[in-house]
Amino acid sequence: MELSMLIGAMVAAAIYVLTPGPAFLAMLGLGAAQGRAASAGFLFGHLAGDVMWAGLALVAIIGSRVMDPVVFHALAMVCGVYLFWLGFLALTARRKTEGGVDMIIRRPWRRGLVFGITNPKGYPVAVAMFTALLAKNADMLDWGSMGGLLAASLVGFILADLILIWLVGLGFLRRFYLRHQIWIVRATGLIFIGFAVQAITSSLPGLWHWRKT
Repeated sequence: MELSMLIGAMVAAAIYVLTPGPAFLAMLGLGAAQGRAASAGFLFGHLAGDVMWAGLALVAIIGSRVMDPVVFHALAMVCGVYLFWLGFLALTARRKTEGGVDMIIRRPWRRGLVFGITNPKGYPVAVAMFTALLAKNADMLDWGSMGGLLAASLVGFILADLILIWLVGLGFLRRFYLRHQIWIVRATGLIFIGFAVQAITSSLPGLWHWRKT
């Protein structure tokens, strides 16, 4: 398996975790209220959901590639448009307060587990992110690569979780995030739009070739 495929899966997983969203805000609020250990418990409980959604996303991506390459290119195009839409929403987001924790959570890992496996946005975002990062290696995607990609994704998830655990323990960074949250979200929107362009441009040659045939 090409190293670039493994790196792509690892980066997609890390970005999936590090992107500000409901789980990120819940983890930040929990860390502010109960400290770094509680945030760590939440994130490692949430890891089960991350792995589940990544696995389902990879099944969909590889399945579409194995059935017919044009299905994968069409999926990449749809995912690119979806990521662009998410990026647009983030760029136009307005200030609001949410995600704070105003009570003691005695089992943070269980809260993270439930949060991770019940997140309705987990699957479409995972499919979109992994498709964008793996599109350039579409020709090498098959069921034999599933195990390696999932293992690389797990590494990406854990590295991102460790980064968040370190960050949430830094008081000034928590304050910085809460103070500049809207601009961080908008910067995330730009990142999403960049990946959207990558996915769309990677899918266009395959769709154009299919159209001509």
